Amino acid sequence: MPTQDRVLHGLALRLFAVFCLSSMSAVIKLAEAHGANLIEIMFFRQLAAVPVVVAWLAIGDGLGAIRTPRLGAHVTRTIVGLVGMVFNFGGILLLPLAEATTLQFTVPIFATILGALVLHEHIRWHRWAAVAVGFVGVVIVAQPQGNNFPLLGLGVGLTAALFVAIIAILLRQLGRTESAGTTVFWFSLLSVPPLGAFYLTDLRVHPFETWALLIGVGLIGGVGQLALTGALRYAPVSTAVPMDYSGLVWATLYGWLFFSVWPTPYTWIGAPIIIASGLYIAWREHKNAQPVHSVTGADTAA
Repeated sequence: MPTQDRVLHGLALRLFAVFCLSSMSAVIKLAEAHGANLIEIMFFRQLAAVPVVVAWLAIGDGLGAIRTPRLGAHVTRTIVGLVGMVFNFGGILLLPLAEATTLQFTVPIFATILGALVLHEHIRWHRWAAVAVGFVGVVIVAQPQGNNFPLLGLGVGLTAALFVAIIAILLRQLGRTESAGTTVFWFSLLSVPPLGAFYLTDLRVHPFETWALLIGVGLIGGVGQLALTGALRYAPVSTAVPMDYSGLVWATLYGWLFFSVWPTPYTWIGAPIIIASGLYIAWREHKNAQPVHSVTGADTAA
């Protein structure tokens, strides 16, 4: 059993990871505001993260950890991950940060549904009730009768959460034989060539500030992803996951600081409902000793 000190260390790492990935989301919006497009942002996110991951492996498990007998599984994870990243980053660009972050909290809801449909897990009525409550929260945030919430952004944000849940299942399967460092390395490396091919079709000249923001997306995202991995070495998933909801605090702060945007009143009402749904799902999975699906975009597509 992990000691109290190790658990607290893991929770601190998780909070730091959420801070990094929330900061990455803000930098993504700033890069787009300075003229970068989605493909450029994705390309530099993955390219700049490669040396960070390699250095982490060299210091820790050693570069021999990149060996894998399951390259095909990593290719599949990369393809699905890149599609998920399109929707994840697209939601960040289309929505205010707080609303984009709130929609990412629906991942446990989709993970529960996929667990029943794909993994044939037995889901009791308690968790189905939590799923229904979570979607009520989404409806409140989306304000279907209002005109302030872009429906395209809503669709992209929810699709991103769905892909994160799909990737969570792929990572569970990869995790049976592959270490987290191996998985992160191959996802970063394999995604660079296809993104680079798209990037070369639309090369742009940017001022120094834009290049710095693009590189910052990759560096901050890479550090955040590694911190997520490190956190789970010390704290159980069911204990670490609630820390992810601190991302709404950072998203609100960055939205106000950089874009002069505050969450709508509907977001303040709906977000706690979605968060409560996710926390209840995580608690039920922990109580039933099942693998917890309650990951966020931070764990996978980010």
